[in-house]
Amino acid sequence: MPKFGLISQSRLTTCDERLQALMNEVIKVYDITVICGYRDQEAQNRAVAEGRSKLVWPRSLHNQNPSLAVDVAPWPLDWNDKERFYYMGGLVLGIAHGMGLRVQWGGHWTTLVDLPHFQIMEM
Repeated sequence: MPKFGLISQSRLTTCDERLQALMNEVIKVYDITVICGYRDQEAQNRAVAEGRSKLVWPRSLHNQNPSLAVDVAPWPLDWNDKERFYYMGGLVLGIAHGMGLRVQWGGHWTTLVDLPHFQIMEM
């Protein structure tokens, strides 16, 4: 059974407890790595400058503490293997649904498709 490494565990602890619970269920059935949870102002500005985000500090859900967004990727990481990202996206959304969580996936966006991104939709 896959499990999170220490870096992924540390990043995940910066996230809302619902995202932590969700990703802890996902890792039981699919190997993922946590790329990012909370982003401080410097990290958010860098994400915008690099084209990985369109939202300047503090408008991203990554900027909440705890973070209402998390970026995860299939492990081992291969940014070019989009099929694995789409499989992971469906799996995460299915598990979230089963847990009664409303989650939005960046893979469904049209202006900036963000395959690693998942965010809690407030109820």
